[in-house]
Amino acid sequence: MQTEREKQKCAVVALIGAPNAGKSTLVNQLTGAKVSIVTHKVQTTRARIRGIAIEGDSQLVLVDTPGIFAPKRRLDRAMVEAAWGGARDADITVLLIDAAKGLDAETESILDGLGDIPGARVLVLNKVDLVKKNALLELTAAISNRQAFDATFMISALQGDGVRDLKAHLAQHARPGPWLYPEDQISDAPLRHLAAEITREKLTLRLHQELPYASTVETTLWKELKNGRVRIEQTVYVMRDSQKKIVLGKNGQTIKAISMESRKELSEIVEKPVDLFLFVKVRQKWGDDPERYMEMGLEFPND
Repeated sequence: MQTEREKQKCAVVALIGAPNAGKSTLVNQLTGAKVSIVTHKVQTTRARIRGIAIEGDSQLVLVDTPGIFAPKRRLDRAMVEAAWGGARDADITVLLIDAAKGLDAETESILDGLGDIPGARVLVLNKVDLVKKNALLELTAAISNRQAFDATFMISALQGDGVRDLKAHLAQHARPGPWLYPEDQISDAPLRHLAAEITREKLTLRLHQELPYASTVETTLWKELKNGRVRIEQTVYVMRDSQKKIVLGKNGQTIKAISMESRKELSEIVEKPVDLFLFVKVRQKWGDDPERYMEMGLEFPND
């Protein structure tokens, strides 16, 4: 008889698509836990985040990549390269398309680039609950005429509709081999990184109209205290003094609200009381600082 280890299968699955296609939401649905932050702001995901899901004997290592778009800045280029790099390294590439947006210029560009990506390819139309059936069939046909896929799924990542069938398909096509992570692990991201991402999510949700793409968060201290609490210190970096004032808010009310929201979620994740201290600093041109890219898990583009 085969041992449990001999039965194991594993697949690295890269999720790619345009910004706001729903990749992070889908990763969270597939893992059954929050491993990627989700906001309405485009390019929320900046680096490759790996969520880990189990389906039967198969382990799925789900790579949530940044949205692919036409890059204008150094950070943009690093994010887009991280996304394509995730696809090149994967066993299966899942192209997620916002069905409500259809076949726009961003998606057409991704379809063109997909021709150079090895491995199996799966097309997933997301947000299908917002689109009529005839339009979905026409969209599927138009996409299939441009690029071949091994399978097509229609889902609502937010509602969870169709996600179970997609997960079963990915597991079925995993390769025989040992799991890459322990069974109870849901992400490869260190808690310090996840904590910073959660605070960045709260920051983005509260200030997405006022703070355009100009902030990052780093966890500078994580200390388990003798009283059973966890002390976390984080720094929010912005590029200008005017942005610092926005983050702080009148009499510090904005940063206080962000801290409270982040602290609540962090306490649930670590299952311990959390004391969170946020500091806001101006770091001009942090988008050109190689060390910041290293903190985010991105390669620094030299040109």
